[in-house]
Amino acid sequence: MAGIKILHHAQGASSARGIAVVIDVLRAFSTACYLAAGGARRIWAVGDAESAQRLAQIHEDAVLIGERDGRRIPGFQLGNSPYRVRQTEWSGRTVLFTTSNGTRGLAAAWASAAVSEVLCGSFVNAGAVIDYIRRRAPADICLVCMGSNGHPAIEDTLCALYLRAALVGRPMDYAPLRIKILRDRSVDFQDRDSEDMPAQDLELCLALDRFAFVLRAAPGEGGSVALERLEPPVLYSACCRRQPPALSSGDRCHLSAG
Repeated sequence: MAGIKILHHAQGASSARGIAVVIDVLRAFSTACYLAAGGARRIWAVGDAESAQRLAQIHEDAVLIGERDGRRIPGFQLGNSPYRVRQTEWSGRTVLFTTSNGTRGLAAAWASAAVSEVLCGSFVNAGAVIDYIRRRAPADICLVCMGSNGHPAIEDTLCALYLRAALVGRPMDYAPLRIKILRDRSVDFQDRDSEDMPAQDLELCLALDRFAFVLRAAPGEGGSVALERLEPPVLYSACCRRQPPALSSGDRCHLSAG
């Protein structure tokens, strides 16, 4: 396996090379996986609320999901909550998605000319991400821990360490990592338990390998970035950053970064 670097925040995403895995465990890319698993046809991530609202005027049936400091953005239907996502029917729907950290890091990594592919990283599909990278065998791998508002987040750092350990053939036991995260973050979720940040989100985001698919960025229309849901056998097929393989509508969701 080639060299693996662990980077941090949007600056790290901008300097990534090769395959970049942008990690946001709590909660952006866990939520994205639950949306994809729930049948969302398109998920478009944007860097700011205003861009999401402009897109909503074009796509009138789209659902606005977004948070700042963990709270739902005024005027948006939902915050960034996998628990709330699981309570909603998503089949065939378009989602406009903006978060404080994860979606911004996704856009920064995609803009890096040295990046060949961008994946979303979380514990809920960690095994699929590991398997995908092993089969791709890239020259460079960058694991980008988005953290929270410019500060490290234990769950993102431990996710990066977990991915790296598996990729170099020295897998880590997940149970102690989960305990560390629960000890560090449980109080936050209990204290802030609300409609926008329900306490159940923590357990849902720590459900290791709940999903067997990868969420991978690809070019979209009008300069957007589309996120494809890839799973076996599509997961292991050859791909190109600029010309991704065609997928059926049932195998694909889209994530655009503005």
